[in-house]
Amino acid sequence: MIRYTNGKLFTADPGQPWASALVVTGDRLGYVGDERGARDYGPEATEVDLEGRTVLPGFVDGHVHLLMAGAAQLQAHLTDAGNLAEIQRRVRDWARDNPDAPRVLGRGWLFDAVPEGRPTRDMLDTVVPDRPVYLDANDYHSVWVNSAALAELGIDANTPDPVGGRVDRDPVTGEPSGHLVETAAQDLVWPFLEDVSTDAERDRALAAATRAYQCSGVTGVVDMALDEHGLAALERAGEPGLRIAAHWLISRNRDPLEQVRRAAELAQRHHTGRLRVVGVKFIVDGVIDGCTASMNSPYVDGSNAEAIWEPEALAPAVAAADAAGLQIALHAIGDRSVRIALDALEHATRVNGPRARRHRIEHLEYTDQADVPRLAELGVTASMQPVHADPAIRPNWAAMLGPERAGRGFAWPEFTAAGARLVFGTDAPTAPHPPLPNMFIANTRRSALSPELPALQPEFALELGEAITHASADSAWACRAEHEQGSLRAGLFADFVVLDRDPFAGPEELLQASCVCTVLGGTTVFPG
Repeated sequence: MIRYTNGKLFTADPGQPWASALVVTGDRLGYVGDERGARDYGPEATEVDLEGRTVLPGFVDGHVHLLMAGAAQLQAHLTDAGNLAEIQRRVRDWARDNPDAPRVLGRGWLFDAVPEGRPTRDMLDTVVPDRPVYLDANDYHSVWVNSAALAELGIDANTPDPVGGRVDRDPVTGEPSGHLVETAAQDLVWPFLEDVSTDAERDRALAAATRAYQCSGVTGVVDMALDEHGLAALERAGEPGLRIAAHWLISRNRDPLEQVRRAAELAQRHHTGRLRVVGVKFIVDGVIDGCTASMNSPYVDGSNAEAIWEPEALAPAVAAADAAGLQIALHAIGDRSVRIALDALEHATRVNGPRARRHRIEHLEYTDQADVPRLAELGVTASMQPVHADPAIRPNWAAMLGPERAGRGFAWPEFTAAGARLVFGTDAPTAPHPPLPNMFIANTRRSALSPELPALQPEFALELGEAITHASADSAWACRAEHEQGSLRAGLFADFVVLDRDPFAGPEELLQASCVCTVLGGTTVFPG
């Protein structure tokens, strides 16, 4: 038994928002409250003096891609490469520093940094002509490749566009340009890279992701991209160093009902312990930055995008998953796709009848005001990522929509005001994984990347305690784990983080604070 005293504990428990002490009994919290109560509860306990430090519940990242986040730690980092020359330099340097790697891998490039927002294979052939190069976009909805990569993928002028995706082509020759969009990335590139990767590489990626999260105060994640390779890595890990609630990724170009059956089978196998398979994930559309999110009205340039899952294909697949008792997560960024997602969930409710459900829509970056109340009416969770609203990465996003629509982007309070549950995550590796900068953006609508920038839409900023609750207790509730994790309350797992600064002293502290220690199930996992 361990007694922690002399702290400032934000509990994310509405019945007792603040405390000064807690007692850990085994892997659970035996007591949370004041110091006198803690000493009465555990008079013989070993005491740890928190020295006035702030303690928060372990963060539960509401939307991550776990193995991809780990792999990203080992690749060329391109998010802050501001122009083509800098991207090329970093790719060249990574190739030089990894001479034995059969492929050059990078992630995070932004459309703003590429001339006219149109990446080509020639731009990469110039710096790495002899090895395949694969660079995931910052949003992970497209891949930029060189000629060697196209050759090993077998993509040429005769390769058809997959349903829901596009192989960009030279307008004169018809040859692939080197930019593979949406399902062309998800179904042509990612499975190939998975097949040529080794179990050892996947295990290293999982270990890197786990360590990165533990160091930043995250004790639980909701994974949105589980597949067979990722499942095998998690099973090899045995007792992972995080609590994982996973969604099976449903491919648009394979039989959805068969995939739903596989997910239901896994949900029966993995429903306790630190790995739970809780549901399925559908990617309904793309992203606003690349004009692949499906909108009710065209983008500023007059273009628009069809949904990856058209309504007549999505509705029966969602109904089948709902009938199997699976939680459904639907990636929907544009307002037309949000409506398609809501219609599909409403259809499932109508077909399968009333029952307790906790389905969710991911991102909701721009939602028609008429559809906001429907989330609460259908009991749908709004799963959103403050880090995607960082003003430093918003210019291209806003330019695609125009000022009127951009002014309602990432409107978190609209959803809670309508009565919907709101969950916060990071969508790592599409964005940085640390939770405290994510909370800074939620609390201020300012940039964690460039704090000198002015706030964007400050009217949507949230009180800090509310933001932390969305990233801990609400996130746990959304994956049916509110009786196990997410808040500091007696009976729950002893998952918490101790900080070296008090973030409630002012928002700037969120950018400076770091973890003194992270405790998972009563055991200190960082440092450790």
